[in-house]
Amino acid sequence: MSTARETIGIGMVGHAFMGAVHSHAWRNVHRFFPVAPIPRLAALGGRDEARAKAAAERFGWAAVETDWRALIARDDVDLVDICTPGDTHAEIAIAALEAGKHVLCEKPLANTLAEAEAMTTAAEKARENGVRSMVAFNYRRVPALAHARKLVASGALGRIRHVRTVYLQDWLSSSDSPMSWRLDKDKAGSGALGDLGAHIVDATQFVTGETVTGVSALTETFVGERPDGSGGTGQVTVDDCALFLGRLSGGGVASFEATRYALGRKNSMRLEVNGSKASLAFDSESMNELSWFDGGDPVTEAGFRRILVTEPAHPYLAAWWPPGHLLGYEHTFTHEIADLLTALGEGRDPAPSFADGLGVQRVLDAAGRSAAGQSRWTTTEGN
Repeated sequence: MSTARETIGIGMVGHAFMGAVHSHAWRNVHRFFPVAPIPRLAALGGRDEARAKAAAERFGWAAVETDWRALIARDDVDLVDICTPGDTHAEIAIAALEAGKHVLCEKPLANTLAEAEAMTTAAEKARENGVRSMVAFNYRRVPALAHARKLVASGALGRIRHVRTVYLQDWLSSSDSPMSWRLDKDKAGSGALGDLGAHIVDATQFVTGETVTGVSALTETFVGERPDGSGGTGQVTVDDCALFLGRLSGGGVASFEATRYALGRKNSMRLEVNGSKASLAFDSESMNELSWFDGGDPVTEAGFRRILVTEPAHPYLAAWWPPGHLLGYEHTFTHEIADLLTALGEGRDPAPSFADGLGVQRVLDAAGRSAAGQSRWTTTEGN
């Protein structure tokens, strides 16, 4: 005799890129991970009814709503997944939390520090009534980066001295690339700084277990106008690249670079940590690997070596394939959803929390303010 398993109704707002990968994760998570409750794809939200219905049919959502307020109000929706541009995150999340619905919100948490603070306050208030929330930093769920965190936490690297990290894309390298919402400050909040910089700030703080306590930054916009698709042009109002230095709470230093103009780099997120005992490095283009250098090795045999992160003992890998069979980008979202559902089933807070997302937002805000004021910028003599 079979016993029905507890389910949770999911309502997702947005169905483009992030909506597609989130849909994939919601559909597959319970087939690989022993999660409880089991997700039920109750409703998909989108402003264009025809496009939303097509996406719902493609990914298996039971119903469609063209107003996110109606989606939140549905009795069969217990959790709201926000996959929309940043300008809508705060309004949707706060409304969902106040309605007693759990919330998963894509990164960055918000477009502004004030919005992120309001969202975190709402999340903390809702938590008193058992309502949980999480911000979606999927790179935390790359097994190699999760393993890197464990290595740092074990003390194997010693004291952290340096972190250097970059996130490089090239989809805007051509000045003929069209306008999109990601180039509009009102919708996106910022450009490469928030879109890509949020990931590398969170990855740095996640892997090291430390916080970024101060920054000095610069940003640049290389192409100010782009084709708008109707024969005219639109004004780019965000940064194309952002570079900043940071200090870590443990006394180390860090460097960050985010750009969508690195020709030849499609989606390259790299992080290297140098400690007093050892170093490690990660490159998303080799997602199943870590590079490791042990400072205790004799100089005659010293050198970086590859750790293939595909063993069942590595984070998340026991649920998947035999060793050596590689995972990809989409698996990180499945891991994210698995962690969220497991936390909900156990009645505990999932991570990263809205407070964690707020912490990243504080760094992004500081970098933006630093760049706007050319903080500590010293002109070279004679130039």
